[in-house]
Amino acid sequence: MPVVEEFAGELAALGWVTELLVAGSLATGDHRPGVSDLDLVALTDGPVDAAREAALAALHRRLDAGSAAGLHLGCVYVDSATIPDVHRKHPTWTHGQLVQRILSGITRAELVRHGYAVFGRPPGEVLPPVSDDDVRAAARAELTGYWAWAARRPWLWLDPTLADLGLTSMARGRHALHHGDLLTKTRAVEAAHAPGWLIGQLAARRRGEPVTSPRLRTALIAWRDARRTVRRAHRHRS
Repeated sequence: MPVVEEFAGELAALGWVTELLVAGSLATGDHRPGVSDLDLVALTDGPVDAAREAALAALHRRLDAGSAAGLHLGCVYVDSATIPDVHRKHPTWTHGQLVQRILSGITRAELVRHGYAVFGRPPGEVLPPVSDDDVRAAARAELTGYWAWAARRPWLWLDPTLADLGLTSMARGRHALHHGDLLTKTRAVEAAHAPGWLIGQLAARRRGEPVTSPRLRTALIAWRDARRTVRRAHRHRS
């Protein structure tokens, strides 16, 4: 993808980014232009201090206003020395701002099993192997963490974006818990616990079609699905 190649060139020119790795839908072959995010991970030769953060923010803002406009390009910046620390937060550019986030177990699994390097070493040489049980543990962590929090707040599900994300995330979580493997978002739409009419609308939005679902009914379906799936994840953990 041209914008990824352009981004890679900009990062390489900084001199302290050693690898740029591709995760998410672009790695699994499920990317939908204009719909999917671009999920990237950059490894650095030391901590990303305030000066480096400022340089990255300026770079991302310039790209977001130009060649990456509307492409949802995001990147996690990981000091290579801290890769083994799964709880450590890293500077992350997402949706127009720089925040601090962990490199999640699901992203690590995507990288090791499906990811590739735009430059530098491939993911399998810089990250430890990921077993099926590691994938199950990562799915449990997400379901019993953020999604458990969201399931306790039914009003959040009135946001159509969250409702759609919740339905596909629950399907992906259930699949990971059962199989120890990752499910693409397109296949997750097909496996969503929702009526046929809503699955059809989810699939249409995944294709980039401007389809609107009834807000209250969709919120209720997605919220109930999240509550059930989170309870199941808690049982798996116990």
